[in-house]
Amino acid sequence: MKMTKEYRIKLNLANSCIRLCLVVVLVVLASLTIPSDCFRHDDHYPKTIAALFVFGDSLIDPGNNNYINTSTRFQANFPPYGESFFKYPSGRFCDGRVITDFIAEYAKLPFIPPYLQIGYQYQLAYGANFASAGAGALVETYPGSVVDLKTQLWHFNEAEKLLRSNIDRRGAERIVSNSVYLFSIGANDYSSYSRNSNIFKSFTPEDYVAMVVGNITAALEVIYKKGGRKFGVVNMPPLGCVPASRAADLAAGGTGECNGQMTALAKLHNVLLSKKLEHLQKQLKGFRYSYFDFFAVFVDLLDNPSKYGFKEVKSACCGSGPFRGANSCGGRWGIKDYELCGNPQDYSFFDSGHPTQAANQQFAELIWAGPSNVTGPYNLKSLFQLSL
Repeated sequence: MKMTKEYRIKLNLANSCIRLCLVVVLVVLASLTIPSDCFRHDDHYPKTIAALFVFGDSLIDPGNNNYINTSTRFQANFPPYGESFFKYPSGRFCDGRVITDFIAEYAKLPFIPPYLQIGYQYQLAYGANFASAGAGALVETYPGSVVDLKTQLWHFNEAEKLLRSNIDRRGAERIVSNSVYLFSIGANDYSSYSRNSNIFKSFTPEDYVAMVVGNITAALEVIYKKGGRKFGVVNMPPLGCVPASRAADLAAGGTGECNGQMTALAKLHNVLLSKKLEHLQKQLKGFRYSYFDFFAVFVDLLDNPSKYGFKEVKSACCGSGPFRGANSCGGRWGIKDYELCGNPQDYSFFDSGHPTQAANQQFAELIWAGPSNVTGPYNLKSLFQLSL
């Protein structure tokens, strides 16, 4: 009787071990065969998905500079930034969302957070935002303090490798070819040129603009060679009309109207960029692009603020001095005292050089589905819907 009981105990233990092993095997098999939310096997991956990859500066930086060693001049991770939407400073140079946040919403994608955010590399199936406040198309623009365009391209290369390592080759190629690549960069190159009397002044305006535009179009060609076919490009707004430029003009003895030199650089940039994009479309098979005329839209906004729902288009909501054009919003950039409006939705500028959330939304709507005289030959909506 004693042996029978002992035998039964051993048998029960053996059965328990077998059941436990079977459970473990099933869990392992499930993890291998069931795709994750972000990386699915090619057979299951939606053929119509179009991710969004973003390259640029503070206009569309969602907070990458939170994760680099830089000065507060290139960061917006303190109040009152973010107050109108996030209720905390996300790192965006805005009271709320930037243009690419709205674009992602219209494309039915989740927010595209900063690429440098810890752990974000596992969500690349939806795209990535590499933009960095202060960045330029030239590596000489604020070197060591920002993520320049060349480095942003390097990050994209790493992201593409990660995609290929997490899903099969066909799935990765489908994402790369069907995604939209949005570029908005160059403003910091021109602000540096206008202020620097040494290296930048050794170039004529025409030669300097050619270098900036050349680096942007070269970046498009790099992505094209990797399989990218759909590009969105934002041209330069009238840079001399931001509150900081108006305040500088006033300080120099002017009237506080738009700074002519900065605006002239923007015009040169836009003419050359438009020509280069037309050339690329003729030269590269399957190359499709959306060119947003930010300059024309912003001039119209300045001339007809009520048309866009704004009451103030010259002064910033947050800052100090004439036009609130001093870089003092938040009191972290050397000037502690600053003014803050109570109704940023009435302003086109939140700080000395960046739009409010309300303005960003209007720009995003035009980039997304604007008429051909504003964004063409495609708008972003048609690019996202275009299947290649």
